[in-house]
Amino acid sequence: MSLRCAVLDDYQGVAESCADWSVLGGEVTVTRFREHFGTVDELVAALDGYEVVVTLRERVPFPAEVFARLPGLRLLVASGMRNSVIDLAAAAEHGVTVCGTESSSTPPVELTWALLLGLARGVVEESTALRTGGPWQSTLGADLHGRRLGLLGLGKIGVPMARIGLAFGMEVTAWSANLTAERAEAAGVTLAASKEELLASSDFVSVHLALGDRTRGLLGAPELALMKPTAYLVNTSRAAIVDQDALLAALHEGRIAGAAVDVFDLEPLPADHPMRTAPRLLATPHLGYVSRANYERYYGQAVEAIGAFLAGSPVRVLG
Repeated sequence: MSLRCAVLDDYQGVAESCADWSVLGGEVTVTRFREHFGTVDELVAALDGYEVVVTLRERVPFPAEVFARLPGLRLLVASGMRNSVIDLAAAAEHGVTVCGTESSSTPPVELTWALLLGLARGVVEESTALRTGGPWQSTLGADLHGRRLGLLGLGKIGVPMARIGLAFGMEVTAWSANLTAERAEAAGVTLAASKEELLASSDFVSVHLALGDRTRGLLGAPELALMKPTAYLVNTSRAAIVDQDALLAALHEGRIAGAAVDVFDLEPLPADHPMRTAPRLLATPHLGYVSRANYERYYGQAVEAIGAFLAGSPVRVLG
């Protein structure tokens, strides 16, 4: 009798084509769900009877309650090697092995620059106007060369962000609670004296911090008020790092020139969510990691993890 495997949140219907699932042979029967299960009850009902689950990034929380209500679950495979919405201790307590996959930082870097450039040059507004009979040229682009890029975080995404900013001829500064002048200098950037100094002096601010107790709500109304009225904010990290109500207020009141976000407090974003209609906002549906190569890595290594688990030698075990 084969094990049953559920692949969650395959929104685009690409999980099957991004990996060779046939190598699992008759040992595993795979079902792919394209719809999102928004509540614990919906998730548990859908996964009843499945021994293996493949989940993508942090789209679906797996708290202790889920593991307790899915006694047949044996293996959970998550993309990436860090996942803040899986209770690893509860998984271990219920005998569930949790495995991860490798993940490239290149796609989120590329998307962040797509958003930043889209903001700076009014790409969406101009394209929409051109295709709908609107005015020929209606925005005045913001230059990058000679302007200051402020990076909140200088890690595996912040460092390549800095390199690209320097290639555009920007002055790049960075800040995080643990960032040293030596690390900043090694990346070719200047260490900001403080978070406040970075916000007040930057023309573009881009967030690249991990979400934790110290970074949750890091940018609230007082911090956003420090930004220049001509400055832009980009967040492709985690929504909770920026106070969402404060950001919406700043956009509606025109206190900053604009923002671009790829992450939200609720995902998928409800149809009536205020982020869908906020002015001065360029928004994308959490596409940072969504690329062909990354998905081939995620699902290919998920197949590998399932095979290794069946062979009694789990790989890339989390926890």
